[in-house]
Amino acid sequence: MVLQDSARPILLRASTDDPRQRFRGGWLTVPRQALPLSPDRIGTLTARRMPGDAGMGALLVQLLAGIAADPGAYRAGDAPRLGTVALDLVSALLAHHLDAEDALPPESRRRALVQRVRAFVRAHLHEPDLNPGAVAAAHHISVSYLHRLFEGEEETVAAWIRRQRLERARRDLADPALAATPVHVIAARCGFPRAADFSRAFRGAYGLPPRDFRHGAATAGGGR
Repeated sequence: MVLQDSARPILLRASTDDPRQRFRGGWLTVPRQALPLSPDRIGTLTARRMPGDAGMGALLVQLLAGIAADPGAYRAGDAPRLGTVALDLVSALLAHHLDAEDALPPESRRRALVQRVRAFVRAHLHEPDLNPGAVAAAHHISVSYLHRLFEGEEETVAAWIRRQRLERARRDLADPALAATPVHVIAARCGFPRAADFSRAFRGAYGLPPRDFRHGAATAGGGR
């Protein structure tokens, strides 16, 4: 990723040894006054390459790529929240490269940390021991502080982890490419080592057993 100041000229050049290779890119425009950092300090990062595959850079890339890939998944009312999340991640990314995390407003730091926690959970859903204690330890914070982070969210961290497990299982069960994968294997991949526990949780969330849901998804897909 590269930071550009629209008030200053910049030349970007991409090259490759393979003339058949194509480059794709995207732009995120952020009002200068919206960034809670000194303009002079931010200016030192202009035109410097910043990694987009680790840390806050990876979270920002994932957010923007997800929006670009499926914009229809969001409603107009989601725009303010998405904008706030993007701004928090941009601010955290710049602050990290400036070694100025303490300069960020507390609420901005809180929201950025929540995004880090969410990304961590999604990457570790297959681990049956994933729980608030494990999440807190991975981020070097206390469990009580983790719970406070989620006080402003729609769900507790434990409820959110559970919903993410079930949502991933639901997507996998509806995926034709995974039709030959046994239900208990999908359940284990989503952090449910006991098939009976998974079946009970899935039925409670979606109103029918996993196998019936998979059959219904396959029937609907075959009818299109």
